[in-house]
Amino acid sequence: MSTTRIYTLTISCPDRAGIIAAVSGLIAQHGGFIVEASYYTEQEMQRFFMRQEIRADSLPFGLTEFNAHFTSLAKEFDMDWHISDSAQKKRLAILVSKQDHCLNDLLHRWRTGELNVDIACVISNHMDLSSFVEWHKIPYHYVDMSNKESAFDTISNLYNSYQADAMILARFMQIIPPSLCQRYPGKIINIHHSFLPSFVGAKPYHQAYQRGVKLIGATCHYVTNELDAGPIIEQDTVRIDHGDTVDDLVRYGRDIERAVLSRGLRYHVEDRVLVWGNKTIVFR
Repeated sequence: MSTTRIYTLTISCPDRAGIIAAVSGLIAQHGGFIVEASYYTEQEMQRFFMRQEIRADSLPFGLTEFNAHFTSLAKEFDMDWHISDSAQKKRLAILVSKQDHCLNDLLHRWRTGELNVDIACVISNHMDLSSFVEWHKIPYHYVDMSNKESAFDTISNLYNSYQADAMILARFMQIIPPSLCQRYPGKIINIHHSFLPSFVGAKPYHQAYQRGVKLIGATCHYVTNELDAGPIIEQDTVRIDHGDTVDDLVRYGRDIERAVLSRGLRYHVEDRVLVWGNKTIVFR
């Protein structure tokens, strides 16, 4: 993992000539050194997407002054834009129920430094994983889900109190209410144990087994009001055959879920995902 401090600039705007030249020119004008750049134009929408990594030490000022310099250019091109500082790690609130495979994988990647984030807390509707999480010296909060409205108010309050940047559903087996989806758009990330849009909702491996599919998968996506239908960040599959049981599918699926969630989350925290409507542009 690089220790060089990086500013990551992401842009979405109507496509037109001169965008790249204008942005790169402004950065170069102040001595900025671009170390990675990605561009894409969505032809149907005629929408332009850009991601640039800039060495922070190559600029003579910080983000506040960068924002001041960039604002007029952003207005000229009607840009939706964001810039982040790699020195400010994203803070995550992880939600989990009883299954620990995704949580365990995220904690391992966090402890080894592969996932460059701060894990602010773990929230669960069960006590099963409390000792495991507390061993990592991470706060663990049990939330009783018998009153859903009150429970999700508690989750929202915890998320806010920890000043978290994203809410990760690491096999949290509860449906997020519309109020939370609207409160935190683009900040709630779920791992769903099927290759969406196939087999939404509960027991997708059982659905896949009954359907006799030859591929199963997992999907990392942003959570919206529509169940399992938010913008997709990452997916993967594994081949199965007629001899595999439901238990086999669940076992194979755990491996895919871990890998897909960790990749999707890394893309998110590195500002590699730009959302437009219900689609994503992911600059890997």
